[in-house]
Amino acid sequence: MTLSESVVSTHLAKVWGSNIVPSLSEYIAIPALSKNFDAEWRRSGFIDQAVAHLTGWAQSRSIANMTVDVVEIDGLTPVILITVDAFGDGPQGETVLLYGHLDKQPEMTGWRDGLGPWIPVREGDKLYGRGGADDGYAIYAALSAIEACQLADGTHSRLVVVIEASEESGSPDLPPYIEHYADVIGSPTLVVCLDSGCESFDRLWTTTSLRGLVAVTVTVKVVTMGIHSGSASGPVPSSMRIMRQLLDRVEDAQSGRVLLPSFHCEVPAHRVSEIAAQADATHSAVQSWFPFDGITEPTTHDGAQAITKMTWEPTLSYIGADGLPTTAAGGNVLRPSTSLRLSFRLPPTVDADMAAAELVEVLTSNPPYGATIIVDHVEGANGWNAATPEQWLVDASNAAGMAYFGAEPRSLGEGGSIPFMHMLGKKFPAAQFFVVGVVGPDVGAHGPDEYLHLPMAEKISCCVASILDAHGRFYAASSIA
Repeated sequence: MTLSESVVSTHLAKVWGSNIVPSLSEYIAIPALSKNFDAEWRRSGFIDQAVAHLTGWAQSRSIANMTVDVVEIDGLTPVILITVDAFGDGPQGETVLLYGHLDKQPEMTGWRDGLGPWIPVREGDKLYGRGGADDGYAIYAALSAIEACQLADGTHSRLVVVIEASEESGSPDLPPYIEHYADVIGSPTLVVCLDSGCESFDRLWTTTSLRGLVAVTVTVKVVTMGIHSGSASGPVPSSMRIMRQLLDRVEDAQSGRVLLPSFHCEVPAHRVSEIAAQADATHSAVQSWFPFDGITEPTTHDGAQAITKMTWEPTLSYIGADGLPTTAAGGNVLRPSTSLRLSFRLPPTVDADMAAAELVEVLTSNPPYGATIIVDHVEGANGWNAATPEQWLVDASNAAGMAYFGAEPRSLGEGGSIPFMHMLGKKFPAAQFFVVGVVGPDVGAHGPDEYLHLPMAEKISCCVASILDAHGRFYAASSIA
């Protein structure tokens, strides 16, 4: 028997409408901030509350031979670990790993009236609230897809679902679990990651690359205390002016180009072609991709060039500052110090450790005026560049995209980072990757007004069901041959 796509789509439409949306709304109401944003996460209990809620939902599903466990290594955030035996003709000796996370970004200001990070609100196809799209929907999509695959006479290999709780902090807690439960996870031949994005909601988008990340806090100190600016300015160099000089060492202020050689790489030829196809499929001007204020314009109006900047070029964002009072509270004082948090996105194939080492050296060498320069809280994560997909996965992705979206799938590179992907790609170099997500250009993930596009989530669930079936059948046939 073959997988019935009509049964898959009918079942998932029913489950998402009547079961998942109410449960997901309850999850959104839990302020389960990632550990970097809630140092007292254990005491606050919100991570544990989210784990309990999602685990309870998982245990209610009608999935054959499924085991749901909450595992915890001392001092680390917990992981929901779910295993499902092979089904139908699927080979028990092959494993598919499905990944998502349940921790959330901070609240952020600017939510429009009637919305809020912990207030689930449905408006048509959109379910608003923090964490619905990034990435609370993942466990619902994964398990509902498995359930649909079984109901629709599908086949799947042995499945392992990992839902972690530290991704928004860079997944520091995940590697120990991957090592500790290596016997359970095995050697996956397919990894399904549900924590990525899309360029539109009218087709299936698969992610083929992710940028890496280097972040540091740089502090400039010039005096030991604040001094009246009328007496000190002039003889005492401004910490802000020195900071500007340091920034000029790493970024061209006119173009935004990162000046450090180790932060750059050549874009592979096949990714150039992929970017051109992605730009053609978006059918919209760069100006419309983001909520530009007033007459602010993008750095380029060329779609392919904009996508390249977002995916294969390094960038610098200034994401935090210390030593600066508010404009209302700022007196006429020459401040003793200025601190900035610098966040660099790296091209997928750049080595994060090498980039971080060059950055620290450039910022701290030959300090202007001999000022005290401190670079600390250094963090780095490598990006990921997918290997060439096997033909069975190409065919299965194309078939699923046409069946459930009625359009040919497209591939994209993501500007964000998922440290888990590099780690898993290195650990399982033979695995194929099916990386998808629901974070479209205006979804608001990490910002105000985050929403989950429900039809997109439902269709991705359908596609995952078909991909699991295709994997099981391919490897079943391979074992017979």
